[in-house]
Amino acid sequence: MKTIVTTAGRPTDLTIQLAKNASSKLGLPYIDRQKRTVTQLQQHYQSDVLVAAKSRWEYHGLKSTEPFFYHPSSAMFRLKRVARGEHDPFLDVCQLQPGDSFLDCTLGYASDSLLAAYAVCETGTIHGCEANPVLAFILNEAFHEGRTDHMEFKTLMNRIQIISSDAVTYLKQLEDQSVDVVYMDPMFETSIEESVNISPLRALGIQDTLNEEWVHEAKRVAKKRVVLKAHYTSPWFEEFDFNQIKRPNTKFHYGFIEKAAFNN
Repeated sequence: MKTIVTTAGRPTDLTIQLAKNASSKLGLPYIDRQKRTVTQLQQHYQSDVLVAAKSRWEYHGLKSTEPFFYHPSSAMFRLKRVARGEHDPFLDVCQLQPGDSFLDCTLGYASDSLLAAYAVCETGTIHGCEANPVLAFILNEAFHEGRTDHMEFKTLMNRIQIISSDAVTYLKQLEDQSVDVVYMDPMFETSIEESVNISPLRALGIQDTLNEEWVHEAKRVAKKRVVLKAHYTSPWFEEFDFNQIKRPNTKFHYGFIEKAAFNN
């Protein structure tokens, strides 16, 4: 799907420059807003529209009813719970320790990566892959340039390096056993109606399907664990030999493969 770059409805010198900079960086056409609505631009150019607003980026998909913009999603309340000493199922299965390295193969809103950044502390490293280059750009701008209305987790955001690449391509560049935990959450496998907050991401994200090559590369790169999040009915747990952690009354489960299981 083609994407164009423009400004908010009332452009300023700043938003015009931001839009032109994004146009150059992403190799996308810059279009003068000329008081047109986003819908008018979408229909005229048959394109997605990346908008430089005053304090954030908005990504309006031609087939989406609402824009994507960065917000921490479930990380907001999950981090507060963890800080109070409560358990988080994601952290329980990853078993991250201070100083660990973590690769999120499917970054999305980076909610899980923010939890991982909390767990590995300032001595750890977090990398996250986002296959859609425009989404990767928005996340990088939010995390490292302050282009978001949500800066309450700035310290954690600064720990996350965003990789504009699909997971398999990036994994192939890494050395054997070079990352402590490799995490995969191919969210598009099964639509979960309760997850309304990811609907803009669902419309714009790359729809990855877990396959043998992906799992093989994850197992090669992981030093401690490969972790999978998937719908509780997913055949992937059994197909790829993940130990499925069954959680009553939840739509998704976690699974893991220990280092010992694939290094012997």
